Amino acid sequence: MTVITQTTGAAAEAAPSPFLPRPLLIAAALVMIAALALFGGARYGLLLAVGLGFGIALEGLRFGFAGPWRAMILRREPAGILAQLLAIALVSVVAFPLLAAHPGEMSGAEAPIGFAMLGGAFVFGAAMQVVLGCGSGTLVNAGSGNPVSLLALPFFAIGSFFGAYGMVWWTNLGALPILVLKGTSGLVVTLIALALVAGVLLLLGKPGTRRMPRRLLIAALAIAALAVANLVVSGQPWGVVYGLGLWTAKVGVALGADLSGSAFWSAPGTVARLNDSILTDITSLTNIGIIAGAFGVAAWRRGGLEQGIPKLPARAWGATIVAGLLLGYSSRIAFGCNVGAFFSGISTGSLHGWAWFVMAFLGAFVGIWLRPRLGLEARR
Repeated sequence: MTVITQTTGAAAEAAPSPFLPRPLLIAAALVMIAALALFGGARYGLLLAVGLGFGIALEGLRFGFAGPWRAMILRREPAGILAQLLAIALVSVVAFPLLAAHPGEMSGAEAPIGFAMLGGAFVFGAAMQVVLGCGSGTLVNAGSGNPVSLLALPFFAIGSFFGAYGMVWWTNLGALPILVLKGTSGLVVTLIALALVAGVLLLLGKPGTRRMPRRLLIAALAIAALAVANLVVSGQPWGVVYGLGLWTAKVGVALGADLSGSAFWSAPGTVARLNDSILTDITSLTNIGIIAGAFGVAAWRRGGLEQGIPKLPARAWGATIVAGLLLGYSSRIAFGCNVGAFFSGISTGSLHGWAWFVMAFLGAFVGIWLRPRLGLEARR
């Protein structure tokens, strides 16, 4: 089977010429951070720096979520998911005591387990395999010039807006109270659960693929450090989806849309964010940083952005649009994507993160089955 919508780092490095001078890339990043810190405040400059770090680590070290899940399902290669679990464990070790010590200043990624949440996670798991990108993955791939993700991203944002618009209806279908593991006992349970999942993956993994490459180990350490920095600086865990929906809502308001019919978008806190600059919104800043960081890495590599438009059938481009909408919509009613629900949910003790992981992983089987049938890659 040949995947035809991705350009690897090795292929990019083999291209003949640099896209942008490297000193210019470094200077541009420093100017962005300094300007925001000067005019908006040091906190926002730091958040942009954290976002840039995420983008650099995710693209530069090829750390992701959709790809490793695909590798485990198709080829029984567990290393990528093991790196995800390691990063979550490292964040948990820091986040649990931080949240306990600062209950009024910091909050976890807490959400209830309900019918909509479970169904949304399943749909998200399928859709992310169709476009080979989760929340952070779509941002990274778009920033690095991947045409499929560049098309999916705006529809992801639109879907996120509409998912939030009707969220109350979905949550009224029924949900458990918010269940959160806390304190030392909660941390121990979380680490044991992560170890058990890792053990199962190692048992199921194909011999010779169970060892985590140094690249992924470094990536897990970097992502964990950045996630902790995000929590400390912003007071909340790393998230992606809210910022995308906010961008669409801002465009709608600018065009004269009336959002008073939505309990979510008419809530006082949300209205305040709609009136403020996206450069003072936590999730928007880190999202912008991820895109810019991935762009910087791709441009740093020789010809890293010179991917070109793949020759795909019309149904593949249509499927990309639909998958983008579903990614946004489903992640809102599921209370997050791989980052906001799985990564940040589990690392801050919310049990919905575990439920999200199970349902999204099951959905990934469907997405993998659909992908070649939608024309996004050659069939076996």
